[in-house]
Amino acid sequence: MKSCKTESFTIGKIALETGVGIETIRFYEGKGLIEEPPRLESGYRQYPRETISRLRFIKKAKALGFTLKEIMELLELRIEPGATCKDIRLRAKTKMSEIESKIAALTEMNASLEQLIQTCGDVRSMSECPIIESLEAEEDDEGR
Repeated sequence: MKSCKTESFTIGKIALETGVGIETIRFYEGKGLIEEPPRLESGYRQYPRETISRLRFIKKAKALGFTLKEIMELLELRIEPGATCKDIRLRAKTKMSEIESKIAALTEMNASLEQLIQTCGDVRSMSECPIIESLEAEEDDEGR
């Protein structure tokens, strides 16, 4: 039986274990988010167990809204001498503020659409449709 230190996995096994597609794994390699594994004499790449943990980290960070660039920064902070939890906390707070701004914008969009839908009757002709009229109108004061 192999020890954990020498245990390795094919890209297919890694994809299955993490729920991350093979092409995505290769993409992450190209971006430097995961290390390119060594190749066997047969040409097959063998990934270390740590790749599974790294891909799970990336997947969870993406689910929280972090971009790949931000994820790379988080990964770099993990190994940076002198970095503290405060550094990660600051990035998480920044991300939370960005998400709150997006929620506010989406809420505003939803309210605008709801208002347009309420003004639109099913029997009006296309030339009288307030939704179409609103979309064709010249830009308002906010430049939208």
